[in-house]
Amino acid sequence: MADSKIRNTRTRMDVDIRKEELLELGRKLFGQLTYDEISIAGIAEKAGISKGLLYHYFPTKREFYIETVRACASRMLELTESATDIAPWDRLHQGIEAYLKYAQENSSSYLYLLRSGIGVDPEVSRIVESVRDAILKRITEGLEISNPNPLQRAALRGWIGFAEAASADWLDKKGISTNELRKLLTRQLIFSLSASGAVPHMAQKILTRVKGMIEVPNRRNPLRKAAHPS
Repeated sequence: MADSKIRNTRTRMDVDIRKEELLELGRKLFGQLTYDEISIAGIAEKAGISKGLLYHYFPTKREFYIETVRACASRMLELTESATDIAPWDRLHQGIEAYLKYAQENSSSYLYLLRSGIGVDPEVSRIVESVRDAILKRITEGLEISNPNPLQRAALRGWIGFAEAASADWLDKKGISTNELRKLLTRQLIFSLSASGAVPHMAQKILTRVKGMIEVPNRRNPLRKAAHPS
């Protein structure tokens, strides 16, 4: 009886390990090729297994694709989580740092995940949107915005889209440094918070602390001039 339980546990572990290996392969393949360029036969050949065994794990190519996107999403959220027992500014700063570190160290996975939601598959779109919702929740919880109003939500979701586009351009073009992009994202988030009126107790502390990141000490600064027209 005990031997049977051990064998069953080992079998489940072997299945889980093999599935993880296949999903990792899928991440690499879909990061390099389009969906239509990849076939079940090609996946099986790369994995060194038969098509029949691949179908055992994933009945269709679409399901394999969806599970690959889901795995990428889970991994990204796991690796970009910041500590919850630190000051709001530090949590915000740490979160942006972790986001950029993940994007840089896992560029193919990051770009693959972002571009997966561009297609017409509703399940894939839901997975990508769930990542954005999770990031939005982290921001609002970290700033103690318990119930963002529609304007605040729109501003913060807009910032998430900005962060995605700016990070993708950074990875593709490599025209700016990591530090420059981090400062840009931080400034843009602060602008979004200010414009939406999302300045509760914690958010106001952050705005006060990083005021110097918004205002460049230059009288000809166009942002300052726009904010304080003569």
